[in-house]
Amino acid sequence: MAEHGSSSPTADGEHAGETRRDFIHIAAATVAAGGVAAVAWPFVQQLAPAADTRALSAAEVDVSKVPLGSEIRVLIGGVPFFVRHRTDAEIQEARNVNISTLRDPATDDSRLRPLPDGKLNPSILVTSAVCTHLGCVPLGPDNGKVGEFGGWYCPCHGSQYDTSGRIRKGPAPKNLAIPKYVYETPTMIKISL
Repeated sequence: MAEHGSSSPTADGEHAGETRRDFIHIAAATVAAGGVAAVAWPFVQQLAPAADTRALSAAEVDVSKVPLGSEIRVLIGGVPFFVRHRTDAEIQEARNVNISTLRDPATDDSRLRPLPDGKLNPSILVTSAVCTHLGCVPLGPDNGKVGEFGGWYCPCHGSQYDTSGRIRKGPAPKNLAIPKYVYETPTMIKISL
């Protein structure tokens, strides 16, 4: 008479067969997944932008060539940017603003990027040249004193930005965006999309 706790040789053999079968299924699925990944990788890589396209998504600008109190416009991949060489008066005007009164609060220093030595250069301000309302290109101080705040004025719907590119009046909801840029040297910046 067999005891209740023991299993027959047939049951043990069936259990071992199930374990081997499960292992073979798992191993086969793993190899298949690896094969699919190896075949898919080149297709995914071809979707990435080419090197020449990536090169067009950045520009180097020698800020020492921007006259004091003036600005240049830089076009990168069809997107315009302002690079402004601010006067001491413009810097002071931007720093004297009560931040709590701004629609999109930001200090002037928070809108600057550090030089290679870690210090800020408040004379150079780099912003997007696209109004945050509906995407028009604002007019800057180079076009005469525009708007009430000495910065940029959007002729499309009347948004006004100060000398730090912060929205002060009009329908625009946000400040002029600060693009990704770094100082490569004290006078050379690289702006990227």
